[in-house]
Amino acid sequence: MDLMSTPDAPEFATALLAWFDAHQRILPWRDNRDAYRIWVSEVMLQQTQVKTVIPHFERFLRRFPTIHDLSAADEQTVLREWEGLGYYRRAKHLHQAAKQLAPLSTNGLPSDPKTWEELPGVGRYILGAVLSQAFDLRLPIVEANTIRVLSRLFAYRDDPRDTTGKKWLWQTAERILPTARIGDFNQALMELGALVCTPDAPACSKCPVASFCAANHLGEQASIPMAPTATVIESVREVAVILRRAGRMLLVQRPKTGRWADMWEFPRTVLTTDESNDQAAGRLLTEQGITAKLDCQFHELRHGVTRYRIQLAAWLADHEAGEFAAIGYQNQVWTSLEELANYPVSVPQRQLIQRLRSDGRSVSLFD
Repeated sequence: MDLMSTPDAPEFATALLAWFDAHQRILPWRDNRDAYRIWVSEVMLQQTQVKTVIPHFERFLRRFPTIHDLSAADEQTVLREWEGLGYYRRAKHLHQAAKQLAPLSTNGLPSDPKTWEELPGVGRYILGAVLSQAFDLRLPIVEANTIRVLSRLFAYRDDPRDTTGKKWLWQTAERILPTARIGDFNQALMELGALVCTPDAPACSKCPVASFCAANHLGEQASIPMAPTATVIESVREVAVILRRAGRMLLVQRPKTGRWADMWEFPRTVLTTDESNDQAAGRLLTEQGITAKLDCQFHELRHGVTRYRIQLAAWLADHEAGEFAAIGYQNQVWTSLEELANYPVSVPQRQLIQRLRSDGRSVSLFD
């Protein structure tokens, strides 16, 4: 391949941007170059698919249309509006950063990279994604799609995820940036990876930059990039107890750190070896200082969190004596079924609540 057929050449950017102009998806955060909307979308899109993000983005922007609205909200409200997206630390960082940016945003969000670099949750990707799209600053991005696209374009055969690979990716992403339309170019690289240069069976015959691609030229697009090491999945069994008292149920708030920090849930525990669901439910109540009568297993669901596959059984129980010790939790509240909507909870906990609402027995569950 001669020099003018590599991704470093101006013709590459021209071809890619022409394709992007004709084939980009219609997405709500592409309506304009508003930095706040771009920022919220990019935070949501981290480790989350576009189709999942769209309804959450639209709901979030209706609730917090400006950075000042987000800054003025309390954290529990923000977490409640984030429900369903997971990785709740993103929401906490977004909220904390909004409080820092709001005083500087009388005429829109600032474009100074140094200001953004000091914000919680803003790493190199968010910095480049927001400032290149909103202000056309010449900053690169590297994420899952562009890792694949860049590796194939340059036939990078080593692991792009190790230290050397990451350094190469960022240097390469910066080197191929054009002199104009930086934000569109960055989006186009991601869009190409999402729609054409896919992990399996890339559509090379439809690729607008196939002639620039070293892996395509060598016939190695199926083996590049190097496959990541397979994640070992661990199975976990848990029990949650829906404890009833005087027509209300107990809800507890998780610690400020760790998984689902500051969220609320029905008291929950991990089963020990050879422990049955009802034994675990009884142990949980006893450890928390509660005497109660176990009723029945109300529901069972399965969900995944990072490398864990969790089987969660929910038991109903009637409070008889004792005050919940809240060991391992911040706060507790006895709440009605209707009031549960006011508390931010994880997806599996929200599924339990929805089951309580929809189950035919729910009318009498808390009488």
